[in-house]
Amino acid sequence: MPFLDNDHEVRKVLYTTNIIESLNARFRQAARRRGHFPTEQAAMKILYLAVQQKRRGGGSTTDRVHGWAKALNALILAYSDRIAI
Repeated sequence: MPFLDNDHEVRKVLYTTNIIESLNARFRQAARRRGHFPTEQAAMKILYLAVQQKRRGGGSTTDRVHGWAKALNALILAYSDRIAI
């Protein structure tokens, strides 16, 4: 599996899907509350607002990912020709 070829730090960040699942749940909840949308732009606006809205316990859904700095350094070492900082 190509996934297992990465360093431990990279695998840890890639394997964590809680953030994605949480964001999808918030999208479903926001869409369910509104019922229907007159245009695609209206639906995109609701999804954007769902991402920007603060959670009860703290920051937004897209706050910092733990361990991202170590994972980014490992990715830069492995793929220096593809990643430009």
